[in-house]
Amino acid sequence: MGAVGGGRLRASSLKKQRQRTMNNIKITLLCGFITVLVLRGTAGFNLLVSTGDPDGAASDAKVVEDVERILAEIRSDSEPDDVVFVVEGDGGSSSSSSSSLSNLTAASFGNFSSAATMVRVKEYSLGPKVSDWDARRQEWLSRNPSFPARVGGSSNRPRVLLVTGSPPGPCDNPAGDHYLLKATKNKIDYCRLHGIDIVHNMAHLDPELTGYWSKIPLVRRLMLAHPEVEWIWWVDSDAIFTDMAFELPLDRYDGRNLVVHGYPDLLFEKRSWISLNAGIFLLRNCQWSLDLLDAWVPMGPKGPSRVEAGKLLTASLTGRPPFDADDQSALIHLLLIQKDRWMDKVHVETEFYLHGFWTGLVDRYEQMMEEHHPGLGDDRWPFITHFVGCKTCGRYEDYPLDRCLRGMERAFNFADNQVLRLYGFRHRSLDTAKVRRVTDPAANPLEAKEAALKMDAKFDRT
Repeated sequence: MGAVGGGRLRASSLKKQRQRTMNNIKITLLCGFITVLVLRGTAGFNLLVSTGDPDGAASDAKVVEDVERILAEIRSDSEPDDVVFVVEGDGGSSSSSSSSLSNLTAASFGNFSSAATMVRVKEYSLGPKVSDWDARRQEWLSRNPSFPARVGGSSNRPRVLLVTGSPPGPCDNPAGDHYLLKATKNKIDYCRLHGIDIVHNMAHLDPELTGYWSKIPLVRRLMLAHPEVEWIWWVDSDAIFTDMAFELPLDRYDGRNLVVHGYPDLLFEKRSWISLNAGIFLLRNCQWSLDLLDAWVPMGPKGPSRVEAGKLLTASLTGRPPFDADDQSALIHLLLIQKDRWMDKVHVETEFYLHGFWTGLVDRYEQMMEEHHPGLGDDRWPFITHFVGCKTCGRYEDYPLDRCLRGMERAFNFADNQVLRLYGFRHRSLDTAKVRRVTDPAANPLEAKEAALKMDAKFDRT
């Protein structure tokens, strides 16, 4: 490691990182050269990025073929020191020092050829380092018994806080606000039925972390502000609960700190950028999770850091289109590059639809109602239908707007039927907001309630 000039500047030597990189991910990064990872403390600057349309990316065989071809070329490259990643501190440098730093070349650090490319990124953190959180949290809980980490009386389940959010201003498309309201109402309904607290955030807590990345500082702040919460459950605004009877199998996650929907074979064998979905995840309130957030965030700050990291992550992850670094790709890359550090505490959920991709679900709801019942959570009756690629609140989308809105209407009504039957009503069809009565208004209301509380009961044909 070398330091040059009066500012804080760090670069890593390939020789110090090569063995760890090869052992963890068994690949090198692309564009005809090998990247050098910059690690500082426990929060490494990890090359990762992702998001976009998972469906389109997965089906784009040409992109996958091209990426695999380029990666094969990289693996055979005999010239190791082509790229130097440099993390620059942003405080305490004089103008003269900054000027001298801007004139540096890769050769200034030694171990690198003068022809090597330098990629400069800003050093970044989520705030003051938090340590010993587990002990501090347990002490707080012991002093505040009125805020227990487990709730539900005899069920004694961990306290969960569902977190979602939306932009602080109105949507560009008025229809976006309408469906954002419906999605929020749907989340409130689910939380009310299952005794879960909910936070809907509309504030940007960190101006540097925009778009996909804005959830990271929010999740961290909520963990620290709510030590009584055992699990933070992030759910994207474009996700709709479509199985109102299904409950998270939290006991299954004993010993795990991160739960995310995904495909282990795509993650470890294919290095696919859609192997996990970071739009919905559960994160345990503990020191491990705070450390993960610190390691996850360095590629998030807007500007050159995010742009350059995006280029390299497109090379690193199979099938990823070229765009700026995103939280999903960053998480995938982090888990690959530091597998030994993180994966033993990660549960990749495959048994139910913590994330159910909408295109294959929204036209099957009637069939599901005919053949199955709520409470299954899988492809027979999906727990969550996630409208990835439908940017109904923005100015662009990966799918036609009318198709997205129709799908969202059907998903909302499919879920809403499960709520409305508590009151004796149902939507006339999944394509309309209009409802009709399905119970006898003269029936004993208490008997009707007993029947309605069976949330996993099959829908009749009335």
